[in-house]
Amino acid sequence: MMEQLKKLLLAGIGSAAFTYEKAGGFINEMVEKGKLTVDEGKELSEDLKKSLKNDFVPLTKTDIKTLFEEMNFANKEDIYAIHERLNRIEETLYNNEERFIELEEEVKD
Repeated sequence: MMEQLKKLLLAGIGSAAFTYEKAGGFINEMVEKGKLTVDEGKELSEDLKKSLKNDFVPLTKTDIKTLFEEMNFANKEDIYAIHERLNRIEETLYNNEERFIELEEEVKD
């Protein structure tokens, strides 16, 4: 699950980098065609970089926890509850197995 989350975050970062790269290429192309001056191209590029920095908000621990809850991932308490339930089931099976063996011996006698 953690690997999937890493891939999701990296995909988001990658798409932002790709967008910036494509926009930068477009700006350079416009400068080459003479539709923008070099100074205008630099200014646009800097504005784009600032815009991306301002739009990028790092995820907090609370954001990640909320994301996990929304995706319905199991948390420590869920795993612990499952572990406890499994222990009870195993204990019941073991006790029933012992009782079955006792009954089987009684039937033989």
